[in-house]
Amino acid sequence: MKLVIAIAIIIVVLFLSLSLSSTKIVTTKVTDGSNPITMELGVYQDSDCGMVIDSLEYASQVISDNKAWFFHDHGGMVKWLDTKEFKTTATIWVMSRDTHEWIDGRVAFYSDDELTPMEYGFGAYRDKKDNFIDFKEMSLRVLRGETLQNPIIKKQKYHGNN
Repeated sequence: MKLVIAIAIIIVVLFLSLSLSSTKIVTTKVTDGSNPITMELGVYQDSDCGMVIDSLEYASQVISDNKAWFFHDHGGMVKWLDTKEFKTTATIWVMSRDTHEWIDGRVAFYSDDELTPMEYGFGAYRDKKDNFIDFKEMSLRVLRGETLQNPIIKKQKYHGNN
């Protein structure tokens, strides 16, 4: 019994020391929202789900009140932003899948069938293609649960292939 308690204490101490030594950035101060923050992989933490951002493929940033928040899936960003007073005035930057640069998230076009980190399914693009939707429609679908997280939607998008 003493051995089990000792092992449990060691595990707890290890986890605590690792979490303290690897603090991630959840929000940062900015002087101006006219440019996105340069993000380093493995340094920033998603403000919605808390996961470390290890890819910029579906990353987004929200800037308001001299602060920036970071996300690794546009769907999580929309859910998080919907609860904020500044949801209609914040600057939104999204990583474009077609140009691989930060673009204005409110004027981007979105696919709805991509395998994103949190399975919302929305990829951002600068240039519109058939079946792409705008920011407003993408946001509505996220808030209504019409994402690839929904098994019915996922089945429709992939014609029954999961």
